[in-house]
Amino acid sequence: MPIITLVISILITLFFVAMIQIRIFEIAFAKLGLTPEVSLLLLIGTLFGSGINLPLFTLRAKQAGQLVMSQEKKPVWEIFQPVREGKIVIAVNVGGCIIPVCLCLYFISLQVIAPEKLLIALLAVTALSYNLSRIIPGVGVGMPIFVAPFASALIALILDPAHAAHLAYISGVMGVLIGADILRLKNIIELGRPVAVIGGAGTFDGIFLTGIIAALLA
Repeated sequence: MPIITLVISILITLFFVAMIQIRIFEIAFAKLGLTPEVSLLLLIGTLFGSGINLPLFTLRAKQAGQLVMSQEKKPVWEIFQPVREGKIVIAVNVGGCIIPVCLCLYFISLQVIAPEKLLIALLAVTALSYNLSRIIPGVGVGMPIFVAPFASALIALILDPAHAAHLAYISGVMGVLIGADILRLKNIIELGRPVAVIGGAGTFDGIFLTGIIAALLA
C-alpha cells in the first residue's frame, strides 16, 4: 500500500507540474499576441519536435588520448587511445530551435519594432550569451539559464516598452542561438561527442526557455 500511495502522489505531482508549465506557456504566448489555439499548436509542435534532430553538416575533429596518472605519479598519455581523425555531426532540434526561430521571424515580419532597437537588443544579448557560455566536454554548451531572459526583458523594457514582449522574445531566442551556439561552433570539437545539437535534444533547452521567460518578464 505505501508503494501505491507513493506512485499516486508522484503522478499527481507530475500532473500539477505539467499543468503549471502549460499555463505558463499560455500566458507567455498570450503576451505575444497569440490566440489559445495557436499557442496550443505551438506547444504540441514543440513537445513532439523536441525529439527530432535534423542533421545540417559535419565538422572534422581530432579525438586525443586522455591524460592519466602512472604508478610513478607522472602524467602520461594513454597508448590505447591515440589521436585520431573523427567527425562531428551538427544538427538542429525542431522543438528547441526551429520553432522558436520561425516564431521570431514571424514577429519580425510584423514590423512593429524599429530595426535599430531590434539590432541593439540582439547585439547585446548575443554578446552576453557568448561571454557567459562555456563548452562542457561530453555535455554541450552551458550558461546561466536566467541571465539571458532577464537581460532580454530588461533591454526590451528600456528600448521599446510598448512591444517589450516581442522584442524580449526575439532578442532572447536569437541572441542565445547566435552567441551560445553558432559562435561556439569553432569550439565544438571540445565536446567529445559524435553529434552536437543546436537547440538541444529536449523541449526545455536554453533557446526555448529563454524566449518563454523573457516574454513573461517583459
